[in-house]
Amino acid sequence: MATAGEILRRSLTEEVGFSKGSVSGSEELHVLAVDDSFVDRKVIERLLKISSCKVTVVESGSRALQYLGLDGEKSSVGFNDLKINLIMTDYSMPGMTGYELLKKIKESSAFREIPVVIMSSENILARIDRCLEEGAEEYILKPVKLSDVKRIKDVIMGGDGEQKKRRSVRKRGREDCFYSLSQPQLVQSSSSPAFDFLPSELQSSSPFSTLSLSKRPKLQTRD
Repeated sequence: MATAGEILRRSLTEEVGFSKGSVSGSEELHVLAVDDSFVDRKVIERLLKISSCKVTVVESGSRALQYLGLDGEKSSVGFNDLKINLIMTDYSMPGMTGYELLKKIKESSAFREIPVVIMSSENILARIDRCLEEGAEEYILKPVKLSDVKRIKDVIMGGDGEQKKRRSVRKRGREDCFYSLSQPQLVQSSSSPAFDFLPSELQSSSPFSTLSLSKRPKLQTRD
């Protein structure tokens, strides 16, 4: 009898299919996106598809674990069958936070090497540092932009060498990787091009319409 996780994987992968083997320039990146906000899920899904990525979207950390087969249920689907190249998760979610999901993934022998990117609308230095210490590939501020997705994709497609290089730079000077929280704030409007693809009723209900953000944290390399 199929488990709940297997049923979920079967229904979601009918649209995106399986991506087997290592990522190369001729293969699509398969991204698991996790967010409890419907609008945010549509935004990240659209940006990933524009960037030629396969996308599987779930609405909670527990559903993500279920999809990955890490919910404790026995599954006949192994990691080699379910190839995920990147996980992007919101930080603040009910039930299980993105940080808790990150910890679960990094505790898994099958998935610990999968890059995990944390997304959040809050630029809290202690939170950023905690996520990076736990093994997050990057912490990006919402609203996620197309440039963010393309930059992350380039790193992942660059292979293990590029990822290890970035982690080494981040470890040497993490405090230099972030902009000061005292920097002038930027305002992101839901009328920006990033939201043009959303229906008008979703644009008007976007949580970003009046959101003020500090400059986004950027990983900086040293000469």
